[in-house]
Amino acid sequence: MLRTLVKTESLAVQNQVFDVRYFEVRTLRGLKRYSAEILLGADDRIILDDDSVGNLEARVARLVPATLASRRLAKTTAA
Repeated sequence: MLRTLVKTESLAVQNQVFDVRYFEVRTLRGLKRYSAEILLGADDRIILDDDSVGNLEARVARLVPATLASRRLAKTTAA
């Protein structure tokens, strides 16, 4: 399936800035689906999908800070 870039933005979380790219894709049934790719590092991404860009923006705003906090916690308990 071919993804079309529909929007880009930057998300600031605790003095760090992450690039977010939003894509649109058509399903086999002809419906639109959207995905967000959050670039945490060169080889580190979070990919989310939903039925609308608005829902994705809300999910990105909640999940990126939670993911980063979870990773920090995992580092401190592993060390």
